[in-house]
Amino acid sequence: CEQDEDMAAIIDAVGEVRLDIEADGFISLARAICDQQISIHAAKAIWGRLVQRCEGEVSAETLSLLDEEELRACGFSARKASYLHDLATKTLDGTLDFEQLARLDDEAIIEKLVCVKGIGRWTAEMFLIFALERPDVFALDDGGLRRSVCRLKGFESNAPKELIELVSEQWAPYRSCAALYLWRWMSDLPMS
Repeated sequence: CEQDEDMAAIIDAVGEVRLDIEADGFISLARAICDQQISIHAAKAIWGRLVQRCEGEVSAETLSLLDEEELRACGFSARKASYLHDLATKTLDGTLDFEQLARLDDEAIIEKLVCVKGIGRWTAEMFLIFALERPDVFALDDGGLRRSVCRLKGFESNAPKELIELVSEQWAPYRSCAALYLWRWMSDLPMS
């Protein structure tokens, strides 16, 4: 708030924002894969069917026992089924060790996670925020964040990422918090 009066106004308008953390790294990434490019309601239904198929416990072990057809029956596309299998395989073979990951810096974590099919930089950054509670992550590939910064600062909607990054630097080392407020602020605005 001391660094940016525009952000202070958003924080005042939005009020308290709470962060829902998914401490299980595997579940966090599996849900991120599930949620990609579909509505919240569809993702919730598909995840619910997966939980039911795994008898209440989704894990790398239980997921690896499901074949593509079983995952498709839950509502996953063939592509997402292959992503989930790759995530389970890389978790079980130790390529992804979530305890060890948590000890790495942000960029090293991103580098490890993007080796999993279906996980790109944006998903890795969401993992940093929503699973590891990293305080200084600002996902420049997130269209919603870019739009909200443009609106906040009066920029054209197609402002370059470099400009958005420059603005976000004034919020360091709490850019994750700034992102949470910007997402909430944009979701509270009426659509025009």
